Amino acid sequence: MAIRKIVLIGESSLRKKSKVVKDFDDSLWQLLDDMKETMYENDGMGLAAPQVGILRRVVIVDVNNAFIELINPEIVSQKGEDIEEEGCLSVGTFRGRVKRPYEITVKAYDRYGYAFTIKCEKWLARCICHEIDHLDGILFVDKSIDKDKYIRQGGKL
Repeated sequence: MAIRKIVLIGESSLRKKSKVVKDFDDSLWQLLDDMKETMYENDGMGLAAPQVGILRRVVIVDVNNAFIELINPEIVSQKGEDIEEEGCLSVGTFRGRVKRPYEITVKAYDRYGYAFTIKCEKWLARCICHEIDHLDGILFVDKSIDKDKYIRQGGKL
């Protein structure tokens, strides 16, 4: 395993759409293992492959000691509404409030290529939504209620 460099806001690759994973092979496993080590080294709750410079639909999350790997994740249902503060390893120290669904159901694949569905709520739902946004080039600051504050502090979208 290796710690990878975190791609920061302003780097164009962070705004690109990720490609679907087709090969569930050793290189995917290496990416997942490296992402996990990188996330923990940087005290993150989640990490998406574009944040380490790989434009593939891969995310990992760890909320309340529930570590989950999601390949080609897709939100198939959502309900409710929740507004909480978020941060991001690619954005730096700024934290801002974002409206997200309270509950989501996600279809994804594990590292072996097996499909599964997960239903989650509150923080786990928020974290997964945040990471899935990265796969489409969307950052939490784009959706933040506090976007003006971020810009006033010199933040760049």
